[in-house]
Parts: sequence; C-alpha cells; structure tokens
Amino acid sequence: MGALKTIPEMLETRAKEAPDRVFLYFGDSEVSYSRLNEIASRIANGLIALGIKKSDKVCLYMGNCAEYIYSFFGIMKAGAVATPVNSLLKAEEVAYIVNNSDAKAIITQSKFADIIDGIRAQCPKLKNIIIADTDGSSGSRIALKQLLEAESLRPAVNIDSQDIAGIIYTSGTTGYPKGVELTHGNYLTNSEQIAAAARMTVADRFLCILPLFHVNAQVVTTLSPMFAGASMILLEGFSPKTFLPALARYKATAFSGVPTVYAILNTLADAEKYDLSKLRFCICGAAPMPVEVFNTFEKRYKAFILEGFGLSEGTCASSINPLDGKRKIGSIGLPLKGQEMRIFDADDRELSSGKVGEIVVRGQNVMKGYYRNSQATADALKNGWLHTGDLGYVDNEGYFYIVGRKKEMIIRGGENIYPKEAEEVLYKHSAILEAAVVGIPDKIWGEEVMAFIVLREGAALTAEDVITYCRQHLADFKCPRKVEFVKAFPKTATGKIQKNKIVEGYARTQA
Repeated sequence: MGALKTIPEMLETRAKEAPDRVFLYFGDSEVSYSRLNEIASRIANGLIALGIKKSDKVCLYMGNCAEYIYSFFGIMKAGAVATPVNSLLKAEEVAYIVNNSDAKAIITQSKFADIIDGIRAQCPKLKNIIIADTDGSSGSRIALKQLLEAESLRPAVNIDSQDIAGIIYTSGTTGYPKGVELTHGNYLTNSEQIAAAARMTVADRFLCILPLFHVNAQVVTTLSPMFAGASMILLEGFSPKTFLPALARYKATAFSGVPTVYAILNTLADAEKYDLSKLRFCICGAAPMPVEVFNTFEKRYKAFILEGFGLSEGTCASSINPLDGKRKIGSIGLPLKGQEMRIFDADDRELSSGKVGEIVVRGQNVMKGYYRNSQATADALKNGWLHTGDLGYVDNEGYFYIVGRKKEMIIRGGENIYPKEAEEVLYKHSAILEAAVVGIPDKIWGEEVMAFIVLREGAALTAEDVITYCRQHLADFKCPRKVEFVKAFPKTATGKIQKNKIVEGYARTQA
C-alpha cells in the first residue's frame, strides 16, 4: 500500500495532488477531492464535539447517497469506526448490530428515524442519532448539517494502519451476523491490489450500483478508484430502467455487479441505443457467474467481464481473472498480487490440482477478526489462513474454481453433489431466467436434489421437462428429482440468492 497508512491520509493526499478533480458524481452533483476532504473533516470534528472518541463505533444506516460517502470518510477522520447497517434490515436486526458493535452514534435518514427511535431504549450505549437529510435538529435528533458547521481543519487524532477502520456485518446466513473488523491497512492493501489488477488510472469513472454498506461498493467502486486518483459515480441502486442511461450519461468506464444484475441486463430490449463506448470492463463478484449469463452478456454488450472472488473477511477481493493474458470463463481467476490462495482438506492439508476442498486465503487483506467473538475468529483464521467456507479446486495453471459453499454441498446417498454444476446446466435453458439448486431432507438418500426455478416472461415448462433436460447433460445422481417454479427468489441487498431462505420456506410448506 506504498507510503499511505490510513484512509484519511489517502483522501488528504489526493486532495493535495488534484484538488479540483471530481471524485464523486451523484445526480447533478459533482464533488471534488478537496471538497470531499473538507466535508469529511467537518463531520469528523462535529463527531468529536459530540463526544465521539478514537475507536468508538458509529453506525451508518442509509441508502446510497452523497451523505453516506461524506460520513464514511468523516467517521474515519475522527479515528472512529464506520459500522454500516444493511438498509433492508428490520428494527430487531438493526438493534442487534447497534448493540453488538457498541455503537455510540448512528447516522441515518429521515425514513429510518422512527425505527431508530423505536429501538433506542434497547440500545443503552447509543447516545447520538444524526439525520443526514434534514435541515434542523429537534429533540434527540441532530442534523448532519449541524456537524458541517464544525471547523474544516484536520482533526488532531493519531490513526495507525492497524487501527480498525470499519466493522462489516456478515449477512447472517448461518446464525447471528458477525462483525468483521477491517483495519485501515486491510482496506488500503485490497484497494491497491484491485486498482493494480484493473489497471485503474485517473481517467476512470467507476459506477457504483451496489449498496454502500457492502464491501464491494466500498472497496471496488469507492476506495480503489480513490487509490488510483480516479472518480466514482454513485447511483441509489440498480434499476433496469436507469442503469444503461446512467452508464452513457456519466461515460462510465467500469462497474461492479452481481450475477443477477447481468442476467437482468441480458433481457433488456433497447440496450443497443446507448453509447457505452467508454466502458472498459465490468466486474462480477459476490456469487459465481453462470457461464451462459457470462457469454450472453459479453456477446451482446461487447464488454469484458472480470470475474473474481472474495469475501468481507478478506476485505473484498482475493482473486480475479487477469485483464491481460489468459482468462478462463467459469473460473474465479488467479490470486491478486500479494495474496496466497490454496485448497485445503478437512485437516488443513493442501490438496493437489483438480481435487475439491476448501478455499483458504492469506495476506495483508485478511481481517483482524470478528468483533467480540474470539471463538469464531479462531475458527475462521485457523493455522494462519482465512477459511472461506467455499469449496473449490485449482487447475494445473493456478486458476481457481468454485463448486459451492461447504454448507450448500448436497450429500445424496454418500455422493457429494455441488449445486453449481446443475445450476450451470439450468441457466443454459432458454426458458429459465434464474435457478437455485439445494438439498432437501430425504428419508432414504439423506438429502435429495431439488431445483427452484424462475421462468422467463411468457415461458412455460413442467417439472418433468426440467428433469429430462438435466438428465441429458448431467450424471443421473446430480440431477434434480424435484422441481418447483417460483415467481422470485429471496435475495440479499446485493442481489445474491439466499438459498437458506429458499430451504426454510420449502420446509414450512412441508410441515
């Protein structure tokens, strides 16, 4: 990460180098590096005036907006810890994160203020509620504008690369969410690695459609462009109607999305009328991209997809298909420079190429640990390696492939079945928009293979059609024995299909 030690130092350095260069495009607003630096300092000094001290946690509970970016950097300038909260969570879930993180303050929007008021009695350490989109303070609510009246000098707080910069709460698919502690060094290391792999320059404009509470949005489309001295374009979220117009309007050179976004873009009727000539490449992460979706998108949009792999515990990204050189579609590519990846068996012994095991990662991007959860930290960072929980293999050229999550692997009659194999086949069917293959309990086989399917508009299939189709392309034991058609899948805020909720929903119908 070169001479830079902290995120505030990176912002300040860029503001000195190119004070008038636009960093943030949002709606009709253009915010320069120097202006962002000034606003972040004011917020930092305002937080300090409220009693926020170094290492205190400040939650961010907002949708995508300019104030989110201002607050993210302002919290870190104060030496505090930015603690994003998923904006789709309900009151109980928000209360859990606020309490678990020991947050002293929360920055939110008016639309969430009533939720915060409702849980405040349950959150004794929460002292300050700061509203980003209001003009005046009232009662216990403080307007962010009040903090912006503070001085714009750099706060007198000493911050080190090993200090915690952010706590990212996992999606909670295996129980209560865990708080991933990321240091300033973690963030900067991964930002530098991504900027180098993507060959970012000051001319780049990265479009951000993913929610800012997610590390992909924070690192790939915010911090990495800043590391390169480039710009970011912030949208409130992904909308098929506004996405392509935004790409064209802002002359975006890149964006990052999840497979669902690409699948939807493949269905748009009027894509060809937009000038996307500035688009250098697109990044796909968060979940494996079905090969059929990948090929269809590249052919239609003439855009180069960089598929990678990573997780919050590794800050964001750990591998990517190279921008130059050999690219293997369906692979998650090669480890980013400065990181090591291996395939381990259940006893942490390295497996040879082609053998399926757990993907493990090591490097300066790996989290400090889980906040207030020493056992989970010890389990995840066993023997000096981050155990990702993802199953995969490496080929003889060092390219990695994912076959599924450890917890998603289906064991049918002693046979290990990886859902991704069947999903790849299903995505090739012209009538299928989305597919999720899961294991369901079976008295004879232990688990049985079941496919849940969302059909394309106007398409028609029967369960028998699907099973027959799969048997033409897969070994019999890997094929779904049951098929259910649904209108939509439950998804995380980033668009990742939540298989655990699919299984839970199915179980309720069988009870």
